Amino acid sequence: MNSFFQRKYVVQGIFIAVALVLLARLFYIQVIDKSYFLSANNNVLRKVVIYPARGIILDRKGRILVQNEPVYDLMVIPREVVQFDTLEFLRLIKLDKKGFDKRLTKARNFSPYRASIFEKQLSAQTFAALQEKLTQFQGFYVQKRSVRRYPDSIASQFFGYINEVVPSDITRSRGYYKAGDYIGRTGVEKSYEDLLRGQRGVENQMVDAFNRPKGHFAEGAYDTLSVTGKKLISSLDRDIQILGEKLMVNKIGSIVAIEPSTGEILAFVSSPTYDPNLMVGREKGNNYMKLLRNPSNPLFIRPIMAEYPPGSIFKVINALVAQQMGRINAETRFFCPGAYYYGRRGKMGCTHAHGSLTLAQSIQFSCNTYYGNVYKQMIDRSGMRSVNAYRKWHDMVNHFGIGSKLGVDMPNEKKGLLPTAEFYTRHFKSDRWTSAYNISLSIGQGELGITPLQMANVAATVANRGYYYTPHLIRGIGEDHIVKAAYTKKNYSGVDARYYGPVIEGMFGAVNKPGGTAYPIAQIQGIEVCGKTGTVQNPHGENHSVFFAFAPRINPKIAIAVVVENAGYGAVWSAPIASLLIEQYLKGKITRPKYYTDRLYNANLLPGHKAKQKVSPRKQTDSIPKIEIKPIVPITPKSIVPHDQST
Repeated sequence: MNSFFQRKYVVQGIFIAVALVLLARLFYIQVIDKSYFLSANNNVLRKVVIYPARGIILDRKGRILVQNEPVYDLMVIPREVVQFDTLEFLRLIKLDKKGFDKRLTKARNFSPYRASIFEKQLSAQTFAALQEKLTQFQGFYVQKRSVRRYPDSIASQFFGYINEVVPSDITRSRGYYKAGDYIGRTGVEKSYEDLLRGQRGVENQMVDAFNRPKGHFAEGAYDTLSVTGKKLISSLDRDIQILGEKLMVNKIGSIVAIEPSTGEILAFVSSPTYDPNLMVGREKGNNYMKLLRNPSNPLFIRPIMAEYPPGSIFKVINALVAQQMGRINAETRFFCPGAYYYGRRGKMGCTHAHGSLTLAQSIQFSCNTYYGNVYKQMIDRSGMRSVNAYRKWHDMVNHFGIGSKLGVDMPNEKKGLLPTAEFYTRHFKSDRWTSAYNISLSIGQGELGITPLQMANVAATVANRGYYYTPHLIRGIGEDHIVKAAYTKKNYSGVDARYYGPVIEGMFGAVNKPGGTAYPIAQIQGIEVCGKTGTVQNPHGENHSVFFAFAPRINPKIAIAVVVENAGYGAVWSAPIASLLIEQYLKGKITRPKYYTDRLYNANLLPGHKAKQKVSPRKQTDSIPKIEIKPIVPITPKSIVPHDQST
C-alpha cells in the first residue's frame, strides 16, 4: 500500500515538473525571447521606412542646380533567408562571394530578426533586373530612397555632400537619425540640413511567405506620410558660376562675386574643383579617397578657408581708415622718389618714381611710397603712442570684416588674421615699436591673412560707400522664399560715406585711365568698372595674382574678388578673369575677342607649369617691393595647405 502511494506521488511529481518546464518555456518564448514573434511578424507585417526626398536647390533665376533621383537599398532579414541560387543573386546585384558573406554576417550580428541594409543604393537599372526574380530570394526586399544629382556638375564646394550617419550623429540628434540615414556633411547641405532633410514616413505592409506585398495593414490606418524637404533658392547665378569654373581650370584659387545691395553671393568658385556627382552612389567612398589624396586638395573650400595677405588691394582700406582718422584727405599729397625710406636704413621699394600724388592717383598707380607715408601718419603722428594708435587702426580695419568671421551660411569659415598690438609687443619684447616695425601692413603684406570672401566683401562695402550685408548663399527658403532676418541688416564700416569718393575715383582710374594698374585689360565697353590689383608675396613659389572690383560705378550690381595662386601680377590673370565675369553678369554675354578669352581658358598656372602666353600690360603693375628690414616671421594658419601659405 505504501509502495502504491509512493509511486503515485512520483508520477504526480513528474507531471508537475514537466508542466512547469513547459510553462517556463512558453513564458520565455512569449515574454522574454522575441525571436518567434519577430519571425512571425515579419512573415505577415513589414514596416517600411519611407525616406523623403531632400529639398531641391535652385539658382537665383529658378534653374535647378540640385535634384533627386531614385535609388534602392536591398534589405535583408537573416532569419528568413533560405537556400537560393547565390550565383544568380550575385550576378544581379554585381557583387562577389566575399562581399556577400561579409554583408550577411554583418546583418546577422546586427539582428537575425530585424531588417538591415544588405547593399546600398542600387541603381534603377539594377533594381529592375532584380525585381523580376526577387521572390526567389526569400528574406530579401527592396526599400526606395533618393540621392542627389547635379545636372550641371558645378559648385561642388558650395553644395557640399551628404554621408551616412555615424554614431555621434545619432547621439547628437537625440535619436532622430537612425543607422542607414543620411546627413549633410559639408557645404549648404550641412548648413541647411534641418530644412533639407524633410520628415520620414512609415508604411505597414502585409506580406506573404515569399516576400510578396499583399496590401497595407488595416488599409493604411497606421501609415504615416513622409514630408519632402524644403526647397532652397540659392543666390548663385548659374551662368557666371559655369564661366568662373571654366576660367579657373588648371589654376588654383578662388572667385567670389557678391550683389552689394543684398549680400547675395552670385558666384562661389573654388579651384581645383570636382564633379559633385562623384560624391553620390556606390563608388562614393573610392572617389572620396581619390579626392582626399589629390595634392591640389579639391576638398579644400578656398573662398572661405584660404587666407592670404591681400597685397595692394589693402591700400583701399588704409586710404579709407586714414581719412576717417583725420590723417589725410582727398588732396593730401606725398612725393614718391621710387621708394619709401624709414628708420635708419629701412627702404620699401615702389614700382616707379611717381612724383607727387593725390589720394586717388595713389590708388590708380598703386604707389607703395604713398601708403608707407599714410601708415606712418596713422601710427606715429596721431597724437598718441604708436601702440595705442595701432589699436585704433586695428579696430577700424576689423569693422570691414577683416580678422573676424563674416557669418556666411556655410560651415568652416575662417576669420583670417589681423595681428593685434599685443602680438607685436610680444614679438619685439617691448611696446615702444613704431610704424617702421610693421611697415609691410601699409601695402597689405606681412602678417595679414584675408579670405577671398572677405576681399569680395570689402569691394561690396566700397560699392555701397560704407556698409555691407552679411554675405549669404541662400536667398530664399521654401515656397514663400523666406529670407533670414540676419541677412537684411546693414553692417557699417565705421568710415563716413563722404570719404569713399576719392577712393572710388582711384579704383575707376586703375581700370579706365592710362597708367592705371589694370588699364586697359580689365576695361569693359559701356560699363564703368572700379577695381584694384594686387600681387601677393608667396615664399613657396610664384606670387599670387589678386584683383577686386565692383561695377557699374553708379548703382553697383556686382562686387568681385579673384585670387589665382602662383600666377604673378594681379593685372595679368585675376583682373581679366574678373572682367569677363562682370561682363557676363551685366550684359549676359562676352564681347571680347577670341584671343582674349582663349588665353585665359587655356593657361595652365599650376605649380610646375608655365603659361604659354604671358602678358605684361604695363610696367607699373603691383610688383612686390623689397623691404630692406628683417621681416617678422609670418603667422601661418594651420588650416592652410602648403600652396596656400603666403607672407
